[in-house]
Amino acid sequence: MDEIVKEFLVESYENLDRLDRDLVALEKDPHADEMLASIFRTIHTLKGASGFLGFGKLEAVAHVGENLLSRLRDGLFTIDPEITSALLAMVDAVRGMLGEIERTDQPGTADHSALIDSLTRLNEARCKPAAAPAPAPLAREPAATAAVSPSPASASASQSEASAAPEAAENRTSAVSDSTIRVDVGLLDKLMNLVGELVLARNQVLQFTSQRADSAFLATAQRLNLITTELQGSVMKTRMQPIGNVWTKLPRVVRDLATSCGKQVRIEMEGQETELDKTIIEAIKDPLTHIVRNSVDHGIETAEVRAARNKPAEGCLTMRAFHEGGQVNIEICDDGGGIDFERVKRKALQRGLVSPEQASRMGDNEALQMIFLPGFSTAEKITNVSGRGVGLDVVKTNIEKIGGTVDLQSQPGDGTTIKIKIPLTLAIIPALIVGSGGDRFAIPQVSLLELVRLEAHQARQQIEIICGAPVYRLRGQLLPLVYLNRELKLGEQAEADSAAVNIVILQADGHPFGLVVDEINDTEEIVVKPLGKQLKGVASFAGATIMGDGKVALILDVLGLAQGSGVVIKVRDRAIQDKAATGRKRVESRQALLLFDAGQGSRMAIPLSMVARLEEFPNSAIEHSGAQEVVRYRGQILPLIRVANHIPAVTKAIVANEPMQVVVYAEDGRSVGLVVGRINDIVQEAITIERRAHSAGIFGSVVIQDKVTDLLDVQALIRVADPSFYPAAKASPAAA
Repeated sequence: MDEIVKEFLVESYENLDRLDRDLVALEKDPHADEMLASIFRTIHTLKGASGFLGFGKLEAVAHVGENLLSRLRDGLFTIDPEITSALLAMVDAVRGMLGEIERTDQPGTADHSALIDSLTRLNEARCKPAAAPAPAPLAREPAATAAVSPSPASASASQSEASAAPEAAENRTSAVSDSTIRVDVGLLDKLMNLVGELVLARNQVLQFTSQRADSAFLATAQRLNLITTELQGSVMKTRMQPIGNVWTKLPRVVRDLATSCGKQVRIEMEGQETELDKTIIEAIKDPLTHIVRNSVDHGIETAEVRAARNKPAEGCLTMRAFHEGGQVNIEICDDGGGIDFERVKRKALQRGLVSPEQASRMGDNEALQMIFLPGFSTAEKITNVSGRGVGLDVVKTNIEKIGGTVDLQSQPGDGTTIKIKIPLTLAIIPALIVGSGGDRFAIPQVSLLELVRLEAHQARQQIEIICGAPVYRLRGQLLPLVYLNRELKLGEQAEADSAAVNIVILQADGHPFGLVVDEINDTEEIVVKPLGKQLKGVASFAGATIMGDGKVALILDVLGLAQGSGVVIKVRDRAIQDKAATGRKRVESRQALLLFDAGQGSRMAIPLSMVARLEEFPNSAIEHSGAQEVVRYRGQILPLIRVANHIPAVTKAIVANEPMQVVVYAEDGRSVGLVVGRINDIVQEAITIERRAHSAGIFGSVVIQDKVTDLLDVQALIRVADPSFYPAAKASPAAA
């Protein structure tokens, strides 16, 4: 296919996506003249380009749509649902012909005469009696061709449609072309692979720096590290796309589904500019569509039911996307009737998914989880929308395949919220490197909660055997243990009686568990390589990577390990049997916090998600860059901020011969070390600020473990102590 037709297809597909969105918006606001003019120009351009390239069938369909839009633009009548549906049908027909052109170089053999007649009848029926009848489509073909001819001189001055609007559109296109360029996705993928190889080479070079004392070599290695990091970030940005690219199709989906269900639903979107990697964008298209269809069909009630419940007749579906903690959060909320927990339990009992005893003991949270099971549906009858039992289980499976999580919250009568957390990219990720059975493995850091090391005598006291399964008692909570050597058949771990035990606390499917390994090495950025077809069926591995010494390390699939060892199933069964007898709070309302003392008389906390690492440095390692205290850290210069120096009423108790406790905070490739007095603990708490900020750098005061604790505002503290850390002023986020 020649380049001209390729360019036509690319631009036409983009225009059709925009038309879907604009036509739905125009139906809600019929007097949006600028949007109507934009729609008319888009169809006019499509019609003209089709005639220029000799696609007569495509031109004829676009032409009758243009005639109808022309009279809408002239104010002879206004748009209504019937006209909108007809124009959307035209868009679908055009999209189908574009697909045929892409496959066969021709618009296909489908008969669109009924659509053309329908649009023509609408046009004639809505016009005033005195209005001249619309000309036949073929009578305007020469003019349409002239309108898009590359030669300006060939355009007729008498043509009313070859006005300033298309000319302005052409000028805008030229301006955009001057500032943007289209690059083949295959070329970007190849560039990304090359950057991945460069990252691996960088890691190898950095590994050599620890063995050499040559200052020139160290400086060169550090320069290579900085350049590689910047190049990696830049190439990653070329693959990033706004999530709005996926959302553009959803207003049409909501409109069509609401119409078929006899409901009134509007959709609101926030954060369309939130960017994700292209591979992630492609992976979440279908799950998002499933969720939106489910919300409109099951969640939002009909106008009559809503009126009886004192709700507005029109339901609202809200979509929100934002970045948080190195991940993308997507929330889909509806203001419908919520989930009837008792009905869910009855359906689960009818389908044999639970026993009567389990159903009677099942709490609301456990009932919500039943919705994600394959084959589960609360629909009374099978329709073209629902009732087949495929939906939310597909959503959960597809989201977890890309390392994401799905959480469901519902309040009967008030609506349902589905929260999705997904990684920004799958190409290069931070991971914890562990050793077990003589091999090295990588664990994606997104699944990591904390690390625990037990000396031999501690292991004997805190590791217990319950019903034949090992568990670890962590701050009063029993965590099931999975021994990696046993799971992968690498041999047995060293006996707890004679050796320390290293436990990596992970989370799978919302449930924490401990993975016992032989040794814990370090965290580093790894390049994810797909597994060969011979290993793709092994649930314990998600991929592979090449380490700094050139050897291969397998990437562990945390969810696969948990399911293979039965941890997830056991935890679910136990939860159903216990039925929240202890008044357990919902997982979504709790967060992990790091507790520490900034100095004498100061008990503070920060969210664990803001902690990159915990380090300990001798005071002798401190150097100065101007007036700034710094240390050399992992091949870079790490600036230090003493928290006690910037918080009033804190005693600055610094003992020269004791090592410094440092909390490393990282953002956008930059790191800073927060020097604290003592690191105390990591806790899971549902926090409520009971006293607002009383000084700069403090969000407010909360009660944790029955003690008053100040919640540190890390970003505000850094702005005061080291303004150069942020290249430009940023708004401080609200307290959690």
